Amino acid sequence: MKITQSLHRAARMRPHSAAVRCRDRCLTWSAVAQRAPRIAAALRSAGLEIGDRVAVLAMNSDRYTELLYAVPWAGGVIVPLNIRWAAAEIVHALQDCAAKILIVDASFRSLIPELKARAPQVRDILYLDDDAPPSGTTSFEEAIVRAEPVADVERQGDELYAIFYTGGTTGHPKGVMLSHKNALALAWSWLAVNPPGEEPIVHLHVAGLFHLAGAAYVWYTTAAAGTNVMLPKFEAEPVMQAIAEYKVNSVVLIPTMVNMLLAHASFSAYDLSSVRTCIYGGSPIPQSLLLAAMDRLPTWRFIQAYGMTETAGMAVTLASSYHVLEGEMAKKITAAGRASAVCEVRIVGQDDEELPAGRVGEIAIRGDNIMLGYWNNPEATAIALRGGWMHSGDAAWMDEDGFVYIVDRIKDMIVSGGENVYSAEVENAICKHPAVLESAVIGIPDQKWGEIVHAVVVPREGSKIDVQELLTHCRGLIAGYKCPRSIDILCDPLPKTAAGKIAKTVLREPFWLGQERRVH
Repeated sequence: MKITQSLHRAARMRPHSAAVRCRDRCLTWSAVAQRAPRIAAALRSAGLEIGDRVAVLAMNSDRYTELLYAVPWAGGVIVPLNIRWAAAEIVHALQDCAAKILIVDASFRSLIPELKARAPQVRDILYLDDDAPPSGTTSFEEAIVRAEPVADVERQGDELYAIFYTGGTTGHPKGVMLSHKNALALAWSWLAVNPPGEEPIVHLHVAGLFHLAGAAYVWYTTAAAGTNVMLPKFEAEPVMQAIAEYKVNSVVLIPTMVNMLLAHASFSAYDLSSVRTCIYGGSPIPQSLLLAAMDRLPTWRFIQAYGMTETAGMAVTLASSYHVLEGEMAKKITAAGRASAVCEVRIVGQDDEELPAGRVGEIAIRGDNIMLGYWNNPEATAIALRGGWMHSGDAAWMDEDGFVYIVDRIKDMIVSGGENVYSAEVENAICKHPAVLESAVIGIPDQKWGEIVHAVVVPREGSKIDVQELLTHCRGLIAGYKCPRSIDILCDPLPKTAAGKIAKTVLREPFWLGQERRVH
């Protein structure tokens, strides 16, 4: 079980078919299989030894895609770095994982001098783009031309393949260690959920490859010998252009991205009917948004995915067959889904004992997709993996058929006057108002109630929101104690994390400044 076996297989199955498209470049699977051993050789020439870390700071591209296979081919461990980090955060990760080689593209050219000065353990920097490499760096393509191919070292199984850093919501980000087995388990679980038919998979990547919403679907598409279409980042119109041009039939979008597509002025100008599968996840999706997407994109089959970096991506899925509005299956449309083919899922209480159906507790997961642990952090590893189960930090309940219904992040739960309020439920109610584009619900301190429910709302373009009218709208959908006690209306989009999720920590910060604790 080694990640490179998917590349070997794809090159045998479909050698002359497109493996990856990026801008004006298109590589076949045969070409990728021929370049990988040369890239590996270039890394070895730069001083890479078995188990050394290779950090990548770059936008999505065909060359980044190759590195996901070439680094392990050389025996190294790939460390994708968050493209939205500040220099200090990048330096911390480079130092934390002791990266020996750094690969940078033109988007981060200006950071190279600072990174070289502050992360001296990096012995070589490879420059990924075709323009003249900055001083003190080596041209990636020139290094490949000079290199003689090397054999796949065939690291495998539980040996370390990659370190993905989680978002730094508290303290420094943690490095999640994923094995070859973890990555392959994820790829195979997606093949079980969404097997390729007679039509090869053409998957559009818009999530950054430093994130599992990006990298995991390279593993899946490669295992299916399909085509990876790379965009550097999500922008609504380029996404629609790429779908129409390349006849994309598979895409991963988080709910905010789906919302932006539907709201775009040029939505009706593009033929998006080639898409057969849209995988969504990353945060609870408002039911009103899901229903609108199903209505306006009738060829799209929606599949919900729930997971996290520590589970190598997806652990729970809701199949497209449950995205219906009538019949017995319609009852499951609000669920996140059931456990994937490679893991077990249960709901546990504070004592880590499994709870009966219908009781809200924490989602716990175990299987071949579960991380090895956190890099250089045995204490956090022991807490997260206690009892052999990955503790998600997410609150949910499970029905008698094994479907998981996510209620909220446990840390996002608001306790107001002794009542638990789950923000996802409030956000779902707010987003059913036709004038609302997006919303976030947080708990803010209150002298009387401990915490009260506060909403931050962004209206749709050309719409105005009356606070009292929105409150009346909410009271018609949820219990009074769950309704916001205060609402802020913003003109600008809500702040997002690098993974595209709403950054609630940013929204909370002004309200909790000076507080000894962040919960009441």
